[in-house]
Amino acid sequence: MPFGLGAAKLGSLADEELMELVDAGETRAFEVIFDRHAGAAYSLALRMCGRRALAEDIVQDAFLSLWRGGSGYDRGRGSVRSWVLGAVHNRAVDALRRAGAKSGRDVSDDGVAERLRAPEATEAEVERRDEARRVRGALDELPPDQRQVIELAYFGGLSHSQIAEVLELPPGTVKGRMRLGLTKMRSAFGEAERVAL
Repeated sequence: MPFGLGAAKLGSLADEELMELVDAGETRAFEVIFDRHAGAAYSLALRMCGRRALAEDIVQDAFLSLWRGGSGYDRGRGSVRSWVLGAVHNRAVDALRRAGAKSGRDVSDDGVAERLRAPEATEAEVERRDEARRVRGALDELPPDQRQVIELAYFGGLSHSQIAEVLELPPGTVKGRMRLGLTKMRSAFGEAERVAL
């Protein structure tokens, strides 16, 4: 496809065609991709982090990394929208982890004894963290399409219909992937340890 296509012509191209131009260094093609998907990306980031400024930073960082990554898009692995939202999701998770780690370090020594938890609360926290680690491990074992819908639902707070809209999939496909993924996760925990997801 030739360089120098007009804005109207670029706007009429499919995402996959635009990505071919992006791979060739066409910045205006990437601007069209940004315009098409920035709203959904921001919505996802805001749902995950709950703060507008942080959501804007996450989206900007994700799109910059996608631009710099060049040919990171693989048509065989899904739509351009799911590629973009996957990058936003990963950046949001990273930002939330950094914020959690930072808030854990921002404790002064003044009055630490009063803030120490009782042994029962500490044990409950250890159990909760252990369970979270096991859930994350089970999620990591899922195929990417099943893991993505579960993460968008449980970590992103999206409904089935919102996930279908964001990923440009039929609602039945989203529900099917969710059901398969949750079934696999439950079997990973064994029948005796049924996880209430």
